[in-house]
Amino acid sequence: MALLLRKRLIVIETESSYGSDPTPDGADAVLVRDLTITPQSSDVVSRDLIRPYLGASQQLLANTKVECTFSVEMAGSGTAGTAPQYGKALKACGLSETVASGTSVTYEPVSGSFSSVTIYYMIDGIRHKATGCRGTVSINAEVGSIPTLDFSFTGIYNAPDDSALLTPTYANQDDPLVFKNGNVTGFQLLSYSGALQSFSFDLGNSTVYRELVGGTKEVLITDRAASGSVSIEAVLLGTKDYFASAVDDDAALGNLTFTHGTVAGNRVQFTSSKVDIGDVSYGDADGIAMLEIPYTCVPDSAANAEFDLVYT
Repeated sequence: MALLLRKRLIVIETESSYGSDPTPDGADAVLVRDLTITPQSSDVVSRDLIRPYLGASQQLLANTKVECTFSVEMAGSGTAGTAPQYGKALKACGLSETVASGTSVTYEPVSGSFSSVTIYYMIDGIRHKATGCRGTVSINAEVGSIPTLDFSFTGIYNAPDDSALLTPTYANQDDPLVFKNGNVTGFQLLSYSGALQSFSFDLGNSTVYRELVGGTKEVLITDRAASGSVSIEAVLLGTKDYFASAVDDDAALGNLTFTHGTVAGNRVQFTSSKVDIGDVSYGDADGIAMLEIPYTCVPDSAANAEFDLVYT
């Protein structure tokens, strides 16, 4: 029987202890796009035998793991104070989750006690299971498109099995809004409200898979370097001089913020209070001069907190 590639889904659930399968079900399904999986990703060890005739040597596999990438639309749960369905994935990228009932859900970076998730990737009767998953996430938004959060996870390999597709409920994922004027408010970079064309952000987690003799299989987050870029319309230097801000080492680090969405339950605000911008260059959008501005998010004096992502 042929298996239909179209009939796929993933379910994600937080682990109570690292690597312990919490047995996610259809209520844990996440509505995603651009879904790819490497069900077996191994280090290849060649025997490289010397023999008096031609031919390949046997290759052995070590450190077999699972890699999975997918995107979700950047939208809220539909209810203020309720985490979006993909909030579990955000936590497994080294972010804390703080829920203010009926008001907001806030995600901020942490430097320890990282969460982990089990991911089931199901394709028309086959189930691939990855336990102990941790990863990283990026945000991409451009005028005229649906902004997305793009996840990349590594997990512990488990043998696949035949399993009927779960019935997904796809709860707590509201309909998305196009990134455009009216849907996006409050944009500022270094206290200037420019005309924004695009925004990108990369959490920049460094993840490693460890499988040592006498140790345990584990995916570790060992570092992060949050960064990104914005594209805004160029203005006269007397209005805002980003070139001067980039080269002035004594200049105070500034803010970067915007809010996507207008209705309670489906608003997402990104804020970084200590942004360091890099070399500014020119771009072209429909014949209009644009400024392409890279940035790095720097931890504040309280440690961590390079940024926060607040759902209201």
